[in-house]
Amino acid sequence: MLDPEFDENREDINSSVQRFEKMLNNQEDSFFDIDTLEQIADHYFMQSKFDEALQACDLGLTHFPYTLELIILKAQVLGEIQKPEDAMEIIENAILLFPTDIELVLVKGSLLSQMGQHEASVNLFLEALEAYEEKDEVYFRLGLSYVAWFKPREAVDMFKKSLEHNPENENALVELANALDEIGKINESIPFYKKFIDQDPFSFTAWYNLGIAYSKLKKFEKAIDAYEYSLAIEPTFGSSLFNLGNTYMNLKDYEKAEESYKQCLIFDDPNPELFCCLGASLERQKKFDDALTYYKDAVKLDPLWDEGYYGLAVCLTEMDKWFESLHFLKKAIKLNESNPLYWIGLADVEAYLGNTASADEAFQKSIELESFFAPAWVKWAQLHYDLEDFEKSADIMLSAIDELPEEADFYYRSAIFLIKAGQFKEAFHFLESGLILDYDQHVIMFEYFPNLETQKAIFKLIQQYKK
Repeated sequence: MLDPEFDENREDINSSVQRFEKMLNNQEDSFFDIDTLEQIADHYFMQSKFDEALQACDLGLTHFPYTLELIILKAQVLGEIQKPEDAMEIIENAILLFPTDIELVLVKGSLLSQMGQHEASVNLFLEALEAYEEKDEVYFRLGLSYVAWFKPREAVDMFKKSLEHNPENENALVELANALDEIGKINESIPFYKKFIDQDPFSFTAWYNLGIAYSKLKKFEKAIDAYEYSLAIEPTFGSSLFNLGNTYMNLKDYEKAEESYKQCLIFDDPNPELFCCLGASLERQKKFDDALTYYKDAVKLDPLWDEGYYGLAVCLTEMDKWFESLHFLKKAIKLNESNPLYWIGLADVEAYLGNTASADEAFQKSIELESFFAPAWVKWAQLHYDLEDFEKSADIMLSAIDELPEEADFYYRSAIFLIKAGQFKEAFHFLESGLILDYDQHVIMFEYFPNLETQKAIFKLIQQYKK
């Protein structure tokens, strides 16, 4: 259960935020004590509403100019909106007033890293190790600086040292897994997390990160066990619930994924990613009306969340609402032109609506973005096959083979389309290549030639090759 006091505090914060926004909208004067302004600014910061967070910081610093918490938060906000130089000026001035404050040193080091001054950032943190007691946090920031400096091996060492000083540093556990993954050694994190669990079996964060590691290694059953242990210790831990849902999605157990996401929604603040994942779990169960509800929630919460519009389009396509689907696909693409799946979806809809030229353009765009995605090539060739433009289908498959020469399916399809185009000699060449790459896939030939006599002739050719 959630702590009743936590609920009450959240209500107080929401009330203060509403009063703050009313003051801004109506250009009224209103008094807020320093603690309330800190809470308001932090609330906006956590929701990535940086303009509002900056306004709250500025109001607070106007009345309470030496409030360290607001100074630090303002610098962090400026860093988030890509104004690290302005943030650094604030921090440098604050250090003159509070020369021994560790938080100022940590923020300064992070800003140096953001500004590309990686060596200076690392050196500052190394000096801080000698001067301050907060070793776990300094080592953690050192690790982040090495990550930004593209030195993941050094980052791994720093994150491990951070965890030696504080096994409950959840951020260090996550970043360690990421750094090990980057250097191809995610498997090394398994014994590391197990060691921490042996020392503290009730560390729900250690169990959670063990689950993350197993997930990245595609050991999904073990990942589920780890997440379940984490949730047995802390049933309200949203990250475990969310990743448990993701793991069930990978195992195609969509009902359990739905259940996990809905549990997560109880304990975590709603966010568009969670709504989209929940929508996807329902979509896979063909509960399209329910899925639409959550995809709509996602884009309502964040109108720039392109995945939400794509989810809406997929459901509407499945419901044969092609024109509505087209509308949302175009919205998704307008927000994110670099996702090949969006272009493939657009091509499918345009093809169904008879807009062949538009479908061709969309398929071409998807291939330009990701030429190694085999289904795009197959769908594009099939479009022209259905239009009985067999030469065009064959040309598309030949281009596909240039990109993916080990894809046996492409050779069989090339043979099929060339036979249909009357180019039998070339067709046999590609059939032979397909048989060499993967003999068993030849059965696709019979799907395109239902006539029994034709099937016998193809079977004869295949048998000749076998001899």
